[in-house]
Amino acid sequence: MQKTVPITVFRGGTSRGLFFLEADLPPAGKERDTLLLRCMGSGSPNQIDGLGGAQAVTSKVAIIGPSEREDADVNYTFAQVSVDKPVVSYLGNCGNISSAVGPFAIESGLVKASQDVTIVRVFNTNTQKVMVETVQTPNAQVTYEGDYSIAGVPGCAAPIKIKVLDPAGSVFKSLLPTNNVIDTLDVPSFGKIEVSIVDAANPFIFIRAKDIGFNGTELPADINGSPERLKLLENIRGSAAKLLGLVDAIEDAALKSSNVPKLAIISEPVSYKTIGGESIDASQIDVTSRMMAMQKSHPSYAMTGGMCTSVAAVIPGTIVNELKSKNTQDKHLRIGHPSGVIEASVEYENNNGSIHITSAEGYRTARLLFKGVAYY
Repeated sequence: MQKTVPITVFRGGTSRGLFFLEADLPPAGKERDTLLLRCMGSGSPNQIDGLGGAQAVTSKVAIIGPSEREDADVNYTFAQVSVDKPVVSYLGNCGNISSAVGPFAIESGLVKASQDVTIVRVFNTNTQKVMVETVQTPNAQVTYEGDYSIAGVPGCAAPIKIKVLDPAGSVFKSLLPTNNVIDTLDVPSFGKIEVSIVDAANPFIFIRAKDIGFNGTELPADINGSPERLKLLENIRGSAAKLLGLVDAIEDAALKSSNVPKLAIISEPVSYKTIGGESIDASQIDVTSRMMAMQKSHPSYAMTGGMCTSVAAVIPGTIVNELKSKNTQDKHLRIGHPSGVIEASVEYENNNGSIHITSAEGYRTARLLFKGVAYY
């Protein structure tokens, strides 16, 4: 006989996910993971027997409950559920899904709404970082209507500000996990390639587009439609995962560390057309980037990716710092991605060349899509 579990579906930024109250789920472990996989329909490439959307950006989960921490109102655990494999990864966070945590916490009664705006302090258990979210709550109710738009989502909605405090070391406990701004990887069937490994909000591997024969304006179909390109990019990511001690063998990364580290392909600002045919002029952006998520090209850009890329931009010697526009504002970065432009800001201190990141922030939108029960 099938069982039921209360569920809420939210769009958060350019992602969509299943939101659960922690009290409604089994304790962390195999039983919980089995429930999540069943709800998503994972193990099949089209997730036909569940609520997943057959993409990494629609196969995500947020688990939320009250927090006993003095600096947080709620605890939030993010899970990336594989589409075609029976794998649930808790490494790293998702900034897009995070943007809906504040609204969910208010809608669920975990946080009392204030007039006009409500501040929700969220402790992310994956990264052990606190996020401060500013949610629009006129008349002490969450509103999803507004005039703010984000690339990759049609229409406008209410803006949600997300600030990650002390974002460095989300997984590896330091801003530069290898203590280098540039590392050289020896990639199977390719050879040596320079990378910058930065851990802020999420760990990212940054590579130059030109170093792999890309022009930087590729769209997801250009990458996902090429098995050779996908294999090369995963071999680069797997080589970095091995260097970081996440896996013993490069080929294990796709299964054992599918979600971390993430990979971004960086080039200087260039003009291009988005997935939707919109023209992005080089003058509108500070860098061009294409991001990989779960071994596929991301249709837009992760919010944590925007934050980490903006952090990398202020660290002298990194690939992002090298390729960013000379007109880039010191603490603000505009990133051109397949669906448009994402912006992120960073606050930092430079003590005689030693960079300390105090916060990273950006804006997203979210929308409540469904409340009910899921059968599993």
